[in-house]
Amino acid sequence: MDRNTIIAVILITAIMAVWMFTMPPNLPQPQEPVVEEEQVASDSSDSTTVADTPEQAPVPVQLPESVPVHTAREIVVDTDLYTARLSDLGATLTGFELKEFLQFDQVRQVQMVDSTSRGALGVEFQSTGSRNIFTRDLLFVQRDSMDVIDATTAPATVVFEAGIGSGRLQFAYTFKPGDYEVELEVTHINPAGFQTSEGYELVWYGGIPFSEDAHNRREEIAKVGAYARSGNDVEGITLHRDEWAERVLRGNVSWVGVKNKYFGAVMVTDRPALEAVLEGERIGDTEDPSVAVNFEAALFMGPPADTPDTFRLYLGPLEYGKIKRYEGAYGIVDYGWDGFEWMTRPLAVAVFIPAFSFLSSLIPNYGLVIVLFCLLIKVVLLPLTLSSYKSMAKMRELQPKMQEIKEKYADNPEKQQQATIKMYRESGTNPLGACLPMLLQYPIIIALWQFLQQSIEIRQEGFLWAADLSAPDAILNLPFTIPFYGDFVAGFTVLMGLSMIVQMRLQATPASGPQAKIFMYVMPGIIFVIFNRLPSGLSLYYFCYNVFSAVQQQFINKSVKNNPDSKKSAVKKPAKRKAVSGIATGKRRGKKGRR
Repeated sequence: MDRNTIIAVILITAIMAVWMFTMPPNLPQPQEPVVEEEQVASDSSDSTTVADTPEQAPVPVQLPESVPVHTAREIVVDTDLYTARLSDLGATLTGFELKEFLQFDQVRQVQMVDSTSRGALGVEFQSTGSRNIFTRDLLFVQRDSMDVIDATTAPATVVFEAGIGSGRLQFAYTFKPGDYEVELEVTHINPAGFQTSEGYELVWYGGIPFSEDAHNRREEIAKVGAYARSGNDVEGITLHRDEWAERVLRGNVSWVGVKNKYFGAVMVTDRPALEAVLEGERIGDTEDPSVAVNFEAALFMGPPADTPDTFRLYLGPLEYGKIKRYEGAYGIVDYGWDGFEWMTRPLAVAVFIPAFSFLSSLIPNYGLVIVLFCLLIKVVLLPLTLSSYKSMAKMRELQPKMQEIKEKYADNPEKQQQATIKMYRESGTNPLGACLPMLLQYPIIIALWQFLQQSIEIRQEGFLWAADLSAPDAILNLPFTIPFYGDFVAGFTVLMGLSMIVQMRLQATPASGPQAKIFMYVMPGIIFVIFNRLPSGLSLYYFCYNVFSAVQQQFINKSVKNNPDSKKSAVKKPAKRKAVSGIATGKRRGKKGRR
């Protein structure tokens, strides 16, 4: 960690401390139950019922006691990509299982809906009696009364209706084959008969359930969040540092969403929302495998329109090709600090994602894709690498001369500097020539660091002994836990550390001091500890990168050593003065000699 990073961390911590003391978060207040007949009443022409909530009690986290469990009916919609489950209690999604993606145990399907909540979707508004109404408390009637619906080959629509006061509220879900998008139409019929003119909110309750290894929960917590797009800006909240977070965005809101590391739910509105409200709470420590998170992401729509409000719900993997159609939605994928994101995200979108897609279409194994991609990166960067290594080789040849200058002018730093500059000028060597090409490669290295840590393309893809390139490849389980390291040894991380030592030995010079030799082993040790709990695909890439770099450097060192021209250009020795016949060196001719 460099000085700028340390200063940034200190400043951010100070700002957060001041914010926490001066603006404490507003805890959510208990919601008032729906109890008055004038606020929630069924139309006499329909058999729709409403769930009563005990007076003085907050909104329950389970089914209200006055509604028997058997009155809540489950409707299952089956498509080729997922199985959706809805309930007529709340007309909400209670399950959404992805068929093509498995959880970390590679047995259970990935679940997109929080099972601890009473459904993922709901509408909130105020009744004409100024009571808060939550549609998850209402028992709707399904129009066609089908329990199982097949949408594997053709779209299917499920319609729910509830009579409220002198009006009606209708939800219509449309499921389409071959697509993770679900269309939702919310229709208010005679809204003045059951709600105020302030408008309503469409809310997503809960986060996306965890899908990765519980023993590496801290890494997944860092990627969990809730986001919204207001204007052209995507902003969000995370919970890996704070137990509570809240943000309100106002004006021209186009979508809100929640996500875990690899999967997300995005609610896109066709009519711009007036406001977005994001709230999140973490229950437990980030290191605790049983830690839980809870989110609410709401779109405040204002007064209902005369026509139905249409929303598009995306529930699926955070693949760029699938969510790029929702403008700005790929912004919820974390690409590191804001200071680096301006270069990491464009590189990922313009280079890494297309390259991985193309290579994976030719090679079925993603481990080989990573190896080949690393080789391609080395080929693209070859001109910069050659320039850097040649400069380093010349600098090594100049080491003896530099040592002579230091010894000769040990007591005169000014003359030592002048002599060194003169030596560089005579040999045609630029001391910055070895640094600048390497610096130009860092944006690519940093972008790959961020991309491979969250690339769903390598999730649950095996290579050699690694069963999942998106997770650590433990080859040895320890009977104890080492702080900052873990309770296992990752195989590709060991290879990466050893390859780094070999590469640094090749770069070392005979005149390298003790500090350089210590650094040669300390740096790989630090990297070994940091990478042990990171995805094995990332360690595989850097292992290959170090191996290819070592081969390149060895080849360049030999070519420079065997090239006579490079030796001559490295140190140009002053030419000896040759005596001319008849002329005594250092003596002038006399008069007699001129005759």
